[in-house]
Amino acid sequence: MIKNPKFDDIRPYYEDEIPAAMSRIANCDVFPLLASFVFPHEPLEEVRKRVSSYSTTKEFQVDAMCKVNEQIIARSISDFSCSGLEFLNPKKRYLFVSNHRDIMLDASLLQYFFVINGFETTEITFGANLMINPVVIDVGKCNKMFKVERPGGEMKDFYRASMHLSEYIRYCITEKGESVWIAQRNGRTKNGIDATDQGIIKMFCMSEPKDKIKALADLNIVPVSVSYEWESCDILKSLELYESQFTRYTKKPGEDLNSILTGILQPKGRVHFEICRPISLAELSAFEGQTNNDYHKSVAKLIDRRINLAYRLYPNNYIAHDLLYGNSKYKSMYSEEQYDAFTRRLSKLDRYDTCDMERLKDIFLGIYANPIDNK
Repeated sequence: MIKNPKFDDIRPYYEDEIPAAMSRIANCDVFPLLASFVFPHEPLEEVRKRVSSYSTTKEFQVDAMCKVNEQIIARSISDFSCSGLEFLNPKKRYLFVSNHRDIMLDASLLQYFFVINGFETTEITFGANLMINPVVIDVGKCNKMFKVERPGGEMKDFYRASMHLSEYIRYCITEKGESVWIAQRNGRTKNGIDATDQGIIKMFCMSEPKDKIKALADLNIVPVSVSYEWESCDILKSLELYESQFTRYTKKPGEDLNSILTGILQPKGRVHFEICRPISLAELSAFEGQTNNDYHKSVAKLIDRRINLAYRLYPNNYIAHDLLYGNSKYKSMYSEEQYDAFTRRLSKLDRYDTCDMERLKDIFLGIYANPIDNK
């Protein structure tokens, strides 16, 4: 394995660091809880031995992380599907740019799909704010996750962090031989509008400043569109958006962990991943004469078109659109039973009676309705 000390502050664990990390995970305080979820029918001490025996990232991912995803699918997903592998060459490395609906599952379920189809997994961006404790850090770094700093304050710190991230992504794909997964924007989409931040595209280009076309062509960008029938953390997202718009939103202690657990446990119905056609050199070259700023914007819109067209709409989207706009335009797209199930979910907001209920429900409906307008 190629080692580059320049990236020691953000990289995942090297293979020779895996055994010690596995020992720490197997002997941590929360291991009995983790073991009961991942290996529910095996004795605790057997699971402890099993996890302690992993000596490579691949063993950890193929055994433990596959079991994690199988449990999530069995307990909370009625149908899991993914398509688009025909666009990928197993010998090439890619930068997968995905819409972002769930903190953990967007990347985790995609990795599971790659494993069961014999493809290599990717390295995964991991927000520094999610590195909550040593166990999370160990599990993340054993699972090919690398840290993304989001510095506030001075512009020079933001620039330095962005350049470092850009250099690491390029190093992964062009030298280390690893693909990378990254969300299309900083943080999850909470309003149902999937839009690529052009600042992300600018960041990709920073590490190859002399040739903007080559900068992106070398990364082999592949848009990914993930669709949940029941939006992950829909009620939590509605409350956060309500606070942001009408009161003063402050992130609460433990909020990220709560969102991770809610996303894992909440019933999600059908979940579909669409691996879209890669962004081609010809498509990038068509923007050659643009200013850098316009180029970043054009590429972001190109990714958005791929993601929005590939987004899979479900009855809930059509129900929400009809309720939000007070009509029955899409009535043929859902049944009475599906309508009743959705309105029962909507009525769960009634418990938050200190809010302006009409505004809160409109936000909730928008999460599901907006993908129709995007598409």
